[in-house]
This record gives sequence, structure tokens and C-alpha cells, in this order.
Amino acid sequence: MHPTPVIRLMLFAVLALAGSGLANAQQPPTGPLPPASTSPAAPLPTAQAAADQRITALQAQLRITSPQMPQWSAFAQAMRDNATSTDALFRQRAGTAASMTAVENMRSYAQLARAYADNTEALAQAFETLYGVLTPEQQQTIDALFRQQPAQPTTTQPYRR
Repeated sequence: MHPTPVIRLMLFAVLALAGSGLANAQQPPTGPLPPASTSPAAPLPTAQAAADQRITALQAQLRITSPQMPQWSAFAQAMRDNATSTDALFRQRAGTAASMTAVENMRSYAQLARAYADNTEALAQAFETLYGVLTPEQQQTIDALFRQQPAQPTTTQPYRR
């Protein structure tokens, strides 16, 4: 079963903003979303849970030390804040998408794009501070993780109406 367009966009945002790519080169989806499908979808983990999972995994992979914790904590909080704000916007959009006019749809998409940009900037700033206190080995690890991120979503499926 194919996820609805809103759910696909939500998954993209959660992965992109909550840490799949951290601050990678993924771009927000282009153009307005088509109308949401009425087909049922599997339950999704909450944005906060996905962010916390990614934070825990990254902390272990990087072996964050006690002296690095202030910068790590700021970065982790930026990830959590991004997940929370993005999730709220997607839930709001999902709740109103079926009744939106084309103009409202475009404005809603513009709001999402602005939030994506603002959240990515906040995450990048927190990450830059963290990166500055990482050891050369930790920097190599995180550099390799960023290079492994796909430039685009790995699967694209046609929208179902």
C-alpha cells in the first residue's frame, strides 16, 4: 500500500529535519501537494520519537564525551525542536488539505518551505558549533555519515488520488 502524499512529505521532513540527513543536501519537495488520499496508511512513529532515536544513534556513533555535552545537547535540542515544529505544521496541513483552495494550498506549502529553511538553518548553526569541538576522528565519522546520505529520496512512487 502506498503512503498518502501528506504522509510521504511528513516522512521526508521527519527524516531530513530530525536527523536522517541532519543538515544534508536534501531539498524540500517542489510544488504544492496534490489532494490527500483517503487510503489508510500504517501508523507512523511520532516525529519526537524519530528524532530521539536518531539522536541516540548519533551520540553512540560519535562517542560524544562529557566535555562535548553542552554542544551536543544544543544540537540535539535543535533536532527535537525541528521535529516538533515540523510535525505540527504537517498535522495542521493534513487536517485541512482536503478542503483547501489552490491558493490556500500554495500558501500552506510556502509556510512549510519557510519552516524547513528556518529549521535547517537553526540545525546547521547548532551543528557547526558541535562540529568545532569534535575530535578529528569524530569529524571523520560524521563526514562519512553525511556522505552516505542520498541527495534525493531513494524511492519515488506516483501520487495516488
